[in-house]
Amino acid sequence: MPVPASRDLRSLALEVSGCRACPRLVAWREQVARERRAAYRGEEYWGRPVPGFGDPRARLLVVGLAPAAHGGNRTGRIFTGDRSGDFLFASLHRTGFANQPTSTARDDGLRLRDAYVAAAVRCAPPANKPTPAERDECRPYLVRELELLRRLRAVVVLGAFAYGATWAALRDHGVPLPARRPRFAHGMEVDAGGLAVLGAFHPSQQNTFTGRLTPAMLDAVFVRARGLVNASGAPG
Repeated sequence: MPVPASRDLRSLALEVSGCRACPRLVAWREQVARERRAAYRGEEYWGRPVPGFGDPRARLLVVGLAPAAHGGNRTGRIFTGDRSGDFLFASLHRTGFANQPTSTARDDGLRLRDAYVAAAVRCAPPANKPTPAERDECRPYLVRELELLRRLRAVVVLGAFAYGATWAALRDHGVPLPARRPRFAHGMEVDAGGLAVLGAFHPSQQNTFTGRLTPAMLDAVFVRARGLVNASGAPG
């Protein structure tokens, strides 16, 4: 799939939301949107790829795994309408990147300042497990976001899958990377040609309910990200 030719994030979002490149993902996201969970039976599901969301002048990019079947696939906004999003945006709010701690719907008033949130894969995958081929098919969208977010100074990757996808996108974008990719770990930090790549465990229920990822742990990563972007200059 060629890198989209969109000139801004809004037109890129339109391209993302119209993508039908991966048959397995198209079938699953649309099946979920038709059958719906009982709690949301009266809602109209988005049922399409989910674009990135946030401040077009962001100096921080956050990259997750993929939309949740009854979260982003339902609401049409990444990390919105599920518990992973609750955990993530609460941390972004505490660290000054979001105006409110909740993300429930596209019209809920949430605004990000100096941050932009995207995903390695833009469609909800069965069992929340996209394939490597689906990840690679989506990568040009992340590359294009890297090109359009011209003020970036830090990237927080949520989990090993997002880390691998982001590393490949940075390489495609022409960022000078270390010869060997460091192993993913929570709290890791890699200098990629002046762009800091920070690692955090994904805020999935599997991690947050077991205590593998706590609010304090995630906050620490975003506090570090805040320090890095502030050191790069005042926001515009």
